[in-house]
Amino acid sequence: MPRMGFRVGVLALQGAVARHADAVRLAGAEPVLVRRPQELAEVDALILPGGESTAMTKLLGVSELAEPLAERLGAGMPAFGSCAGLILLAAGLEPPDGRTRNYGAIDIIARRNAFGRQVDSFEEELDVPELGPEPARAVFIRAPWVVRAGPGVRTLATVAADGAAEPRIVAAKQGNILVTAFHPELTTDIRWHSLFLSMARSSSRC
Repeated sequence: MPRMGFRVGVLALQGAVARHADAVRLAGAEPVLVRRPQELAEVDALILPGGESTAMTKLLGVSELAEPLAERLGAGMPAFGSCAGLILLAAGLEPPDGRTRNYGAIDIIARRNAFGRQVDSFEEELDVPELGPEPARAVFIRAPWVVRAGPGVRTLATVAADGAAEPRIVAAKQGNILVTAFHPELTTDIRWHSLFLSMARSSSRC
């Protein structure tokens, strides 16, 4: 029997997996928890939640998802990475740490723990024209930021950082890849997930 609906995988190795799945459901798609290669093969798009990027790299290897994920991303699967997910989808890290796999799905260079450690976590209202006129509440927990973005990357949101001459990029998209340095799943605002679904569905029709 053919399956119905658009299926969005949530990488279920670390992070607020259930909160992402709830947001996907509210945004109008079927969430699928992805822990094994066969589950990854059955989804139309994938969310990579927050967590700890080096631990997630190890867990991807242990679960035998590392290479299937690289293959799906290389074949154009839409993906949304929040916090550690941003780091995994990035082209690289500055400084490089040699322990985190970067899948190069989006042309950005990221910095881990850029805003500080756990005690430096904060929330901020972001101006995000892509989401409409209402500000978006963002929860930053040991968050990265984007150090550099390639010419094909569209910046969606920035945050002023202490001592920085320019605001830091904390949300961006390129093609069917969306990344946020913060945790949209920890708020009741599903606009980021709705934006990702719109991007993913559009690319599936191309």
